[in-house]
Amino acid sequence: MSIDLAAASHPVSTSGERIRIMVVDDSAIIRGIITRWIEAETDMVVAASCRTGLDAVNQIERINPDAVILDIEMPDMDGITALPLLLAKKRDLVIIMASTLTLRNAEISLKALSLGATDYIPKPESNHLGGADTFRHELVQKIRHLTARATRRRVPSPPLAPAAAPSVLVSPAAAPFAPAKFSLRPFHKVRPQALLIGSSTGGPQALTALAAELAPVVDRVPVLITQHMPPAFTTILAQHIGRASSRPAQEGADGQAVKPGNIYIAPGGLHMRVGRQGGNVAIALDDGPQVNFCRPAVDPLFMSAIDVWKGDLLAVILTGMGSDGMRGGKDIVAAGGSVIAQDEASSVVWGMPGAAAQAGICSAVLPLNQIGQKIQKIFAGDFS
Repeated sequence: MSIDLAAASHPVSTSGERIRIMVVDDSAIIRGIITRWIEAETDMVVAASCRTGLDAVNQIERINPDAVILDIEMPDMDGITALPLLLAKKRDLVIIMASTLTLRNAEISLKALSLGATDYIPKPESNHLGGADTFRHELVQKIRHLTARATRRRVPSPPLAPAAAPSVLVSPAAAPFAPAKFSLRPFHKVRPQALLIGSSTGGPQALTALAAELAPVVDRVPVLITQHMPPAFTTILAQHIGRASSRPAQEGADGQAVKPGNIYIAPGGLHMRVGRQGGNVAIALDDGPQVNFCRPAVDPLFMSAIDVWKGDLLAVILTGMGSDGMRGGKDIVAAGGSVIAQDEASSVVWGMPGAAAQAGICSAVLPLNQIGQKIQKIFAGDFS
């Protein structure tokens, strides 16, 4: 038998109960490790443990989990094949793809996001558990945040009173989110000399969508991006962003000159900063301590850019857990620059952009599909 049932065989409402997880991996060692980690959390339970994607598809309706940890490479049915079949049976299911650190699996993981996976996580190999503590922390946090958001989306929105239409258009999927209250600052009325972008959970999808609108900006100034990602994944992300933007996009290299017309992505596992090198601006990479539990982190990039471009900067903080980018954004604003944050309704997790918005450092808090247009206006000299 390749599936271990750990809960009642009939769907159970998760309201007020522990988060129900299905673990799908052909490695018994990995299944056992993930199960122990999850069950050590008081708010989570492993509802089922499956060896193949086919087992998961056959059991999903009976187990009714809130989230699935889905391996990519499995016998009988792999994760990328099982993904749409699982979503067809439970549309709002949170699916976190788990894969080893290879270029092939990184490409498959990013493809899975476009097919409806909620997120991805690189897993430690069963015969080498180095980095397991980081994996455990990241996995637990992602489960907690992503299932909480999915639960909010399932809550019916209250009926609208027959009064004036709201001043901000909100998509139906965003209806359960009450508008957050925060103050906005005026934009710095000087064209920025660089565009800085920080993102985490949900970032690959957001960055690819935003990149499609950035070509006119890239032609004017360099664009530097920090996405919380491991090695191999950032290599593939750079390729995706390059295709979406039709502009050169690459992982930053130590000592590389920073020039307009290019997009630079912080390599996985390394902080990326910028600094003066003779008469040029150059990238500096290091594998120093994690910042905000991350490496690469957004704050080091944001803070270093102030030394190069002073306040002539525009920083954008997209979807992600935690508060990375908020402190660096504060420093950019103090130097005279501006910050845009993604709004809660369009964010996979409104941690990073929410921290910036609630800190009062933003000049705009916008849905993802409006951020590109706003950036273009600012670089064209329209600061309204």
